[in-house]
Amino acid sequence: MDLEKSWTSWLRKASQPTAGAGASAKPQKPLLCSLCRQQIQNGPDFDVFKNHIATAHAGALAQKTTEEEKTEWIKSLWEAAQLPAERQDLSSGKRSPEAVSDESLKREGSRSQSPPKRSKATRPTSTSTSNPAKDEFSRGPAPKGRLWSADDSAKPRPQSYDKSNVATNHRLRVSSGKPQRQGHQPQPSAHRTSSQPQVEEDAIELIKQPETRPISQEQLVIEVKGIYACLLMVESKCIEVDNAQNAQNDPNNKLNNEQWQALIALHQTLLHEHYDFFMASQHPSASPALRRLALKYAMPARVWRHGIHSFLELLRHRLPASLEHMLNFIYLAYSMMALLYETVPAFEDMWIECLGDLGRYRMAIEDDDIRDREVWTAVSRHWYSKASDKAPTTGRFYHHLAILARPTSLQQLFYYTKSLCVTIPFGSARESIMTLFEPIMGPTSNQQSRLAPTELAFVRTHGIMFSKKSTEKLESSMDEFLGFLDNHIGRSTRRWLEPGYCIGISNCCVIVGYGNENNPILNAIRQIRVDEPQDQLMVGSEIDESTLNDLSNALKLANRTHNVVLRRFGDPNILPYLHVTLAFIYHLSSSPEAMAYLAPDFPWKLTAVMLNTFIRSFHSHSRIESQRFPQSENVQVRRPLPEDYAMRGLLWVDKYFPADWFSNDNIDDDEKYFEVASMSEERKERVLYLGCRIAAQDGKWLCYDSNSHQFSVSPQYDIELDTVALSSVDSTERGA
Repeated sequence: MDLEKSWTSWLRKASQPTAGAGASAKPQKPLLCSLCRQQIQNGPDFDVFKNHIATAHAGALAQKTTEEEKTEWIKSLWEAAQLPAERQDLSSGKRSPEAVSDESLKREGSRSQSPPKRSKATRPTSTSTSNPAKDEFSRGPAPKGRLWSADDSAKPRPQSYDKSNVATNHRLRVSSGKPQRQGHQPQPSAHRTSSQPQVEEDAIELIKQPETRPISQEQLVIEVKGIYACLLMVESKCIEVDNAQNAQNDPNNKLNNEQWQALIALHQTLLHEHYDFFMASQHPSASPALRRLALKYAMPARVWRHGIHSFLELLRHRLPASLEHMLNFIYLAYSMMALLYETVPAFEDMWIECLGDLGRYRMAIEDDDIRDREVWTAVSRHWYSKASDKAPTTGRFYHHLAILARPTSLQQLFYYTKSLCVTIPFGSARESIMTLFEPIMGPTSNQQSRLAPTELAFVRTHGIMFSKKSTEKLESSMDEFLGFLDNHIGRSTRRWLEPGYCIGISNCCVIVGYGNENNPILNAIRQIRVDEPQDQLMVGSEIDESTLNDLSNALKLANRTHNVVLRRFGDPNILPYLHVTLAFIYHLSSSPEAMAYLAPDFPWKLTAVMLNTFIRSFHSHSRIESQRFPQSENVQVRRPLPEDYAMRGLLWVDKYFPADWFSNDNIDDDEKYFEVASMSEERKERVLYLGCRIAAQDGKWLCYDSNSHQFSVSPQYDIELDTVALSSVDSTERGA
């Protein structure tokens, strides 16, 4: 302990200037001014040093405001001047050449003599044991250039200022301009370093977002005009290039990679110009007239026609050489359409269809990876389903869904026929549907071998009736389908729920002649839609013989199918088929002209017996007897049936469903056709409701007794059922 105290005392004295007798014993050396590096004669005298500072450094001294600051500053310079020259250089960040050379010589001389030092990574650190003597004299890190003194603890430590840290600089400015609150004085931390300034937390403020200047109508108009002028220039160039390339018939004239990339860049520029135009014309500050410009100049259609579709067709005709470039452009166009879908909702319907078309292009060119093909098929189906939900009466979307339904022939037939029997039919479907019929109607092919016999015979029957080719095979094909049907339903059980309503809707479409303008049933439906009076009954008048023959074959197929399906008494798996059939009959029941064709051969007695088998287990008779559509009172749990979505948009269901029946947006696309157990009871209620609505037409065909809750038929349709049908009814009653 005494040795350490003596050593510390000696170090302190060595760093202090000597005076008195000790000073006279040593030869005095001139002092070196730390500011100008000038030797001062009689330097050890403080007054001489002070006069030197006042004369040689008067400008720096004048910057000090008070006499106390001037005195403190001179004293600090005086203390620095007492150090040797090499110590002054060290404290100022410099080294004299002599000091550097001496130190280097010492290192060279001691390099071989000193033992190797221990690595910092393996240096032991002791935290639990401490030396009391060292702790007593520990003052923390001493300033460089001189030893620690007692006066150093009283001086405030300067805070570092990090110019790269904007948040720190802002807090420092705020804290320096505001006084600290009483009672919230920050306590110094032992672990705080000079790079972490101590800042009062209450003084932290958020930086406001920069304000944006509103744009005027005049500026928007000028911006839109400039964008449109540039857009026209790029669009005309794209049209010119695409037409020139499409006119090239020489197979040897192929484009290289650089030329393809230039064409892609050109069309990408056009897409960007369209995007800028939409963002400017649909700006929140834009006037209604400015917003209408996009529709006035057909900009949504032009971005697809000239910016995407024409170039995609050029790429498609140059396959397989252009495959990689076509993939790149599809991804580019898809991302742009997705961006427009998110940012320009005014034309959402157009963007949805464009996204579906791009997905279909991507699916069509995928031949290597079947998984990628299925993924893009699902993507395209998603967009087309969303588009059909927004415009259920547009047949174009059902045509696209039919293409995506391959290789499921029955589903393809359903979508193709539906696209022709909606308010806005898609005429091109009459050509596309032949791609489904021709392989099935022709000689044996791979597609025929993949289909079930029942499905194959049903699609072939529709193909013969639609194309009017191979009509001699119509009866045999129809007999083949009906011969397989009953066993097929029995084997399929619940799997026949979806095929059931697909077959039922397809048969309804063939009755209206696949949208044939001369079909009397279709004309009757259109008259019902416009609420025209049906005073005159014109059966067979002004209808050509070919149309009547087609209608006769269609009714024959439908009624024979009814006779097979409706004999499965009590089978819940035929409920979707019965539902779509009764919905069709219910709509036509208000048209005497249409019922004159439908009623004579329709199996009314089988229908009444089937309804009676379902009503035995039904107890809410007031719901089916009411004119109100049966639905849950809780709007949140309302959910349309899968066949409701399938019938949506058809000509004969516009008055069947309530206006808000499909307004639940919480149902995903995959859930729309998902079967749940509770749907069986809901379907029973729906078919019983339709039976009561048909019976309400003066009992012309079906009759309903509200007291006994039983269905019957009018006398002219009260026929005797065969023994097989009666035995089926008896077994069903015993099972109930």
